[in-house]
Amino acid sequence: MYKKQQWPLTLYFDGECPLCAREIKILRAKAKADRLQFVDLSDEAFDAGSVGFTRAQMESSLHARFADGIWVKGLDATLWSWRAAGLGAWAAPLSWRLTRPLFDMGYRLFCRWRPHLAWLPHPEGGARCRDDNCAISKADRPIDSQSDAGKTAQTRREKNER
Repeated sequence: MYKKQQWPLTLYFDGECPLCAREIKILRAKAKADRLQFVDLSDEAFDAGSVGFTRAQMESSLHARFADGIWVKGLDATLWSWRAAGLGAWAAPLSWRLTRPLFDMGYRLFCRWRPHLAWLPHPEGGARCRDDNCAISKADRPIDSQSDAGKTAQTRREKNER
């Protein structure tokens, strides 16, 4: 793990991911600009090639870069971004030898399933959707996302009625 951090840390995140956006909202509220900066991969102006990656690589896991050019990704990017925001105590279990393998496995599962979580409410839904015009066009949304959410809610209601 990287030990000689040079601030600021630049965190590259997917602003279209509802869970990711929730985490970024917390980090933005706590972080100071001289410690943590943010780059939204979903911004049309972002060019992954300019930082030496493809868009697919950047979207496959969280990436962060220290001021000295050192990259960290995955759980290490999460750990260092929370430390940069002054929330290191909350993220400390990510660095513990006994818990790290479990968190690694959970993170890999999250990365695999993250694209299928687009149906979750976005924390900035009101800012992104005005007058039925959303930043994400209906054509770009997962086809079954609303029906799956509806089925899940219906299944829960049926179980509760039993």
